[in-house]
Amino acid sequence: MLQVRDFLLRLSLCRGVGLVSKYRLWECARQTRCFNNIDYLIDHANVSLRSATALKNNWGSTELDDAVAANGQIAFITIADPLYPLGLKETYCPPLVLFYRGNLGLLHQPSIGVVGTRQITNYGQSALRGLLPPLIKRQIVIVSGLAQGVDGFSHELALKYRGQTIGVIGCGIDQVYPKSHYSLQEEVAKCGLLLSEYGLGEPPLPYHFPERNRIIAGLSEVVLVVEAKKRSGSLITANIGLDENRTVCAVPGRIDAPLSVGCNSLIAAGAKPILSAQDLLDEFQLYN
Repeated sequence: MLQVRDFLLRLSLCRGVGLVSKYRLWECARQTRCFNNIDYLIDHANVSLRSATALKNNWGSTELDDAVAANGQIAFITIADPLYPLGLKETYCPPLVLFYRGNLGLLHQPSIGVVGTRQITNYGQSALRGLLPPLIKRQIVIVSGLAQGVDGFSHELALKYRGQTIGVIGCGIDQVYPKSHYSLQEEVAKCGLLLSEYGLGEPPLPYHFPERNRIIAGLSEVVLVVEAKKRSGSLITANIGLDENRTVCAVPGRIDAPLSVGCNSLIAAGAKPILSAQDLLDEFQLYN
């Protein structure tokens, strides 16, 4: 098992290899029990030319050796570990490694992903104050991305009501984005669970956030969207949830409000409109 974990850590940290190629390499290695012949894996794993070139150039590099040594000193869970959540493992292109701080047991409790705008309005805050506390009281874990707006407010409510929360971030676990959420991120790590698929020092690059969204959806039984523009990262999370057979819910809003267009469009496309906390509790078969 140690050999498998070492292989997965090295593969996850290898630069220039796409997420899909990394997963194909892992599947090939797992099926053939080949964890030490990278040329064989490249030939048989159906990876892109770009990823194959990067793998050949970087697999034996001093830079990757140093990254593996540094990241091997922090807590991480791999897709091959028994504690890796089954719901996430069964999604498209799941993360091979998750670095973490906090309580891994939260990965195996009922959970709801809460996403939405970074420019949360009073309406959005009021909706979350009404919807989340009854779920928190029932030990449903609040999963979000520690961003400004809906994400941060959802984590704050979970902590305020002594509930459980998981923060999935789009940078290394030693980084904070936005910087203003330093204290909130520390509190999530202390009282809940902080997760990242990125190695130490990795900055919050723009493409990390759509990648992070698939983890939020994968960890959640239900995805709730609260305030979202027509083109929004929150809708990416919702669509991933739909693709992975998650229940997608949305809080409706005024038809002339820009931050309600995304939610109203989701509802028009078949998402469940949420008018009360009971609407969400029903999805977990819980009753007041």
